[in-house]
Amino acid sequence: APLFLLVFDFDETLVDENSDDSVLRGRALPEPLRRPPAAGSYNRHMQRVLAWLGEQGVRPAELRTVYETLPLSPGVPELLRFLSKHRQLFELVLISDANVFGVEAKLGAAGARPLFRKIFSNPAGVDRRGFLTLGPYHSHKCPRCPDNMCKGKILREYLEERAGEDVEFRRVFYVGDGANDFCPAGILRETDVAFPRKGYPMHRLIQERQEEQPGTFRAAVVPWESAVEVARYLQELLGREC
Repeated sequence: APLFLLVFDFDETLVDENSDDSVLRGRALPEPLRRPPAAGSYNRHMQRVLAWLGEQGVRPAELRTVYETLPLSPGVPELLRFLSKHRQLFELVLISDANVFGVEAKLGAAGARPLFRKIFSNPAGVDRRGFLTLGPYHSHKCPRCPDNMCKGKILREYLEERAGEDVEFRRVFYVGDGANDFCPAGILRETDVAFPRKGYPMHRLIQERQEEQPGTFRAAVVPWESAVEVARYLQELLGREC
């Protein structure tokens, strides 16, 4: 069994853009879709955006190309190569509030899909009109997270599932950037590590928690600008523990 679990976010973590913005590049949304969605309802907003794109003649094949060509974040190719060399030690999962269609397309294009044991993302499919459609991932009761996805619940349930299969991880690592990555990072233990992208919302929320409620954020915190820093940390860890 692998010793370590490594959890990735997708947008602005694994890739260096917000994929929801990328599919709109060069297109001006109509006025009703330009209004900021209500708190927690971004998934429903993107359902309407994808329907509008379909009405403009944008088909899934074109969207797939957009996802496939998303740039990886700095250092991510090096990190993925490192993880590929140590596949027996690390179990990888991805938890993203994007959509499974886009995530799978990008991982496939990058040659990285075989590295990930599980992808958790909003369901996407093609309807009878040939439009890409989007749905919510699940329902939950977490007051911090958007209505369609609580990453903390997903991570907690995944750890419980693996424990039921007699897989107990020595450490859990979480690499993310957004406000919705703060919730799952908050369930990490003292032996685990949160890797927030430096200067992004996840990093700021952790700093605020550490200042306002010292000791309540238990995991070690290692901010990164290049994912090479994550690979270097993991390499040094292996030198000490393996």
